Amino acid sequence: MIMHNLLSITIWTPIVIGILILFIKNQSCIRWCAFFGALIGTIFSGLIFTKFNSTIPDLQFVEHVPWIPSLHISYSLAIDGISMPFLFLNNFITLLVIIGSTKVIKHKVALYNSMFLVMTGFISGTFCAMDMMLFYVFFEAMLIPMYLIIGIWGSSNRVYAAIKFFLYTLMGSLLMLIAIIYLYNKSGYSFNIFSYYQLPLGFTPQILIFIAFFFAFAVKVPMWPVHTWLPDAHPEAPTGGSMVLAAITLKIGGYGFFRFILPIVPDAARAMSPIMITLSLIAIIYIGLVAIVQKDMKKLVAYSSISHMGFVTLSCFMYLNNNLNVWAMEGAMVQMISHGFVSAAMFMCIGVMYDRIHSRNIVDYGGVAAKMPIFATFFLIFSMANAGLPGTSGFVGEFMVIMGAVQVNIIYGALAGLTLIIGAGYTLWMYKRTIFGNITNPHVNAMKDLNYNEFAVLLLLLIGVIGMGVYPELFVHKMQTGVENIIALAARSKLGI
Repeated sequence: MIMHNLLSITIWTPIVIGILILFIKNQSCIRWCAFFGALIGTIFSGLIFTKFNSTIPDLQFVEHVPWIPSLHISYSLAIDGISMPFLFLNNFITLLVIIGSTKVIKHKVALYNSMFLVMTGFISGTFCAMDMMLFYVFFEAMLIPMYLIIGIWGSSNRVYAAIKFFLYTLMGSLLMLIAIIYLYNKSGYSFNIFSYYQLPLGFTPQILIFIAFFFAFAVKVPMWPVHTWLPDAHPEAPTGGSMVLAAITLKIGGYGFFRFILPIVPDAARAMSPIMITLSLIAIIYIGLVAIVQKDMKKLVAYSSISHMGFVTLSCFMYLNNNLNVWAMEGAMVQMISHGFVSAAMFMCIGVMYDRIHSRNIVDYGGVAAKMPIFATFFLIFSMANAGLPGTSGFVGEFMVIMGAVQVNIIYGALAGLTLIIGAGYTLWMYKRTIFGNITNPHVNAMKDLNYNEFAVLLLLLIGVIGMGVYPELFVHKMQTGVENIIALAARSKLGI
């Protein structure tokens, strides 16, 4: 029975426990319940990862129950090679957030832990939903916990950042809702996502649907020029909020390009590919240059995330002989998983320093290595991964995307490759100014090295970063069939051309 409902257990266990802990008064009990709620989600998503059969193209762990029969809405869940890695990543990062916040969050502890557990359940639902309306419900519902996390536990400008985050994502998703209603009517009143793959859509409807979905997912990625909410949200969000934002919610945008845009409107995607490639290259290069001049560490890493996610959108629209490039598409998936580990680690490291002297400004640090040598070692490895050092996960995805780009156009490959230089510039410069040099701030002199919780979180992230860098096949093999299916669907013209 459990094996037949693994997806529902993974989605709803954190949500139920998250709601229940709102009624618990003892803080120690709250933290332990939150830990076990996140741990259960991680264990079951890990079980799904290990049980997933990567040799078959069919959907797996399928659950289907009529939800609102009069509107043809079903509680329909399943996963394939595209969604399965994100399900595990989501629950794993939430577990680390719960562990990392144990000694940091003192204010409204029950609500804080509840919001993360509820949010991780909703995000898992977006990756598993195979009914379009069910997907939309999960997609919208996850905004509420993140809005509260930024608005309640954020920094001084938290309300502005929370509202901007909410409005940007809400406006994009409202356009998507219009496209969903059109597809529902066009398909004979069905919300089944896979029924939309077969719809005979003309070129004009495809373009309009492309635009509607584009704004919903481009805001989430976020792509240039709809990226401006992210550099505001990250500095104001608490450490856990930044970790989930960068590691998970951005990936929903990339997932949306794979799951919806490429297979539903393949002709529009092919026609719009030059524009999308241009926007992606601007994000990779220009935003990387913007990161160099940042004085706030969290803003620097936020801009870094936009630059790195530009690789994902670049990969989604690189066609080779009218077919999507296999190297690039697999590289995009690897890049998203890798960025999940690396960005979470970078924000955790910044959070560790912030918790000690309550400053994100680079100039307020210097000489941290003398007081926190263990932390400095972790931070160095993660900084190298953020810069794309071979042997870390940060190198694998970017290398695959650049290889794919070179096959399509050598100029694309050269421009994308610039990010390795730019990324090394802003990341290592930040590291040098914060970790090395003389101690000029007396608060730095009083800093203490990692506690047990911080060490555990960074160690687990290190295992992910190095493990994926040394043996990426663990993930590539699992997602390969799913990527091939998307490529096959995207290669089929609905216009007979």
